[in-house]
Amino acid sequence: MKRISVNPSQWGLAFLMDQGEIVEGARRHLRCSGQVDLLEDAEAPMGLKVTAPGDMRRQIEIALENIDCLLSEADMGRENLVFVRFFTTDVDAFSEHYDVYTDWIAPASIRPPQSLLGVQRLALPELMVEIEAEAAA
Repeated sequence: MKRISVNPSQWGLAFLMDQGEIVEGARRHLRCSGQVDLLEDAEAPMGLKVTAPGDMRRQIEIALENIDCLLSEADMGRENLVFVRFFTTDVDAFSEHYDVYTDWIAPASIRPPQSLLGVQRLALPELMVEIEAEAAA
């Protein structure tokens, strides 16, 4: 798979993000549903509970760990990511902990395009962040 960065401006590079990316030669494409900090719990509403309510940093870490699991199950790694989309109920708090993402993605030596969206609420009120990802190989 060949990746070609497209950056009419350079500001995204500071965030380990390309403005666009051309991917050539990929044969498989993985789209991951939004990953969040949830644990199965038969006693909880919807059968799920948030393990780190109020802890933005930990919720980001858990969502990224879930993405690692999905990538592994698909026989891919972080280096295969071609897009990342962040949803958060608090953009300022997310931005304070953005280093969790940059530390996670840096070893892959890629800068996948990404979006950050502020939302009023996620599936459960205690959730503060949800991360979607796409990968290709």
